[in-house]
Amino acid sequence: MSEQTKSEFGKLRSIFWPVHGFELKKLLPMYFLFFFISFNYTILRDTKDTLIVTAAGSGAEAIPFLKVWGVVPSAVLFMLIYSKLSNILSKPRLFYTTIVPFIIFFGLFALVIYPNKDLLHPTTSADYLQSILPQGLGGLVACYRNWSYSVFYIMSELWGSVALSLLFWGFANDITKVSEAKRFYSLLGIGANVALVISGPCIVYFSDIRKHLPAGVDAWGVSLNYLMGLVVLAGLAVVGLYWYINKYVITDPRFYDPEQLKKSKKEKPKLSIGESIAFLAKSKYILCLAILVIGYGISINLVEVTWKSQLKLQYPDANDYSAFMGRFSQITGYVTIVMMLLGSFVIRRLGWGFAALVTPVVLLITGAGFFSFVLFRDNLSGMISAIGTTPLFLAVVFGMAQNIMSKSTKYSLFDPTKEMAYIPLDPESKVKGKAAIDVVGARLGKSGGSFVQQGLLLMFGSIGAITPYVAVILFFIIGAWIVAARSLNKQFIALTQEKPQDKEAVPIQGKVETAAG
Repeated sequence: MSEQTKSEFGKLRSIFWPVHGFELKKLLPMYFLFFFISFNYTILRDTKDTLIVTAAGSGAEAIPFLKVWGVVPSAVLFMLIYSKLSNILSKPRLFYTTIVPFIIFFGLFALVIYPNKDLLHPTTSADYLQSILPQGLGGLVACYRNWSYSVFYIMSELWGSVALSLLFWGFANDITKVSEAKRFYSLLGIGANVALVISGPCIVYFSDIRKHLPAGVDAWGVSLNYLMGLVVLAGLAVVGLYWYINKYVITDPRFYDPEQLKKSKKEKPKLSIGESIAFLAKSKYILCLAILVIGYGISINLVEVTWKSQLKLQYPDANDYSAFMGRFSQITGYVTIVMMLLGSFVIRRLGWGFAALVTPVVLLITGAGFFSFVLFRDNLSGMISAIGTTPLFLAVVFGMAQNIMSKSTKYSLFDPTKEMAYIPLDPESKVKGKAAIDVVGARLGKSGGSFVQQGLLLMFGSIGAITPYVAVILFFIIGAWIVAARSLNKQFIALTQEKPQDKEAVPIQGKVETAAG
């Protein structure tokens, strides 16, 4: 941040709240837009895991198969449709056309699909497949057995990529300057984590509702109705806020130049899908950015599946599992809010490169601790008994701590730095590159880890048996992630230095220098 800006805000305010009063007209609607999208993301993330992991004949072993054979094809199909529509529809129409089908599906799932699951699910044929296929393919059979849950899982995964990464951040990058991004993006992220803090207790409350229901009532079905009701309401709020911002905020010349808006619409790229992919493949910058996204996806997936297999053993009931995930989300929100308050300061003072490296380093350290405990906990059985607990419960706690640390640094530093990296790019790279990286790249990241786990499951049969191999692969992936982040930092600095109109200081390798150098 420049010395002039520091003097305007004051030293402490420049760290925690570097916002002018008039800028609240833009910041607050964007904050609440991010809040409601993230609110749904948290509920859907915890609910999809509960449905799959605790379903009859299923478990955490189904997740790798779902990611590879369900999520990736769906993400690719979505990218093809989205890229085509982006050349036909205006940006507001594209937003509404993309978001509304999600809202409709989640409402129908709770009201129509789940109540009729016994009629819809092919139990007999699934039992037959289970009897003739190898044990390692049990997860694939579970995806077929509970196909409606599988569709819900896929749609929930796509919500994170489409609504959060593609639609929100794409919109934010279109209407935000680099100078504003360095002050606003970490603050916007607080909205996502306030959503965690609020959605967590909602999940816990509605998951514990069985205490107040008569015997024989499907408690999880009732919980699901309430949770999806919240998702639909939050989705409608997203649509309303997006309309408000387009109508009243970006038409204000203090925040966005109307002439530039018209120009960007006229110059909307019209390249074909094949030409877009070929263009992006030639860009080292986009390639490094893709490695960051894919690296995070693979790394977190490798750890989470192992952790969720332990979690199901500890909480086999769907309501108990969901309640635990609600508490986990709430704690994650509190920790991440603290990180968010420091995130903007870290990016400005220590530089983009330092901030981008925090997440892989944290994953490396916490992942090493989690896998070490899982692999060697039997050697610590005496000590564990002495403190009055069980190895299984401690494995769940260790995994929870690892996930909280990983997600808090991801939300507070990885996401803001990743989104800032798009800003200096030309319009073609922004639109097509973001669709390819955030939708397909992110899914390939998580599914890449799932593909590895599938191969290992076929060879060794269970998640417990493949854990040592998963740990080795995790450390290799994080190493490649760190190398790509260092390379991207150099390229990002070069691009932002080429923008002399941006007078805001650009953080460079732990120093603060002007954009002109």
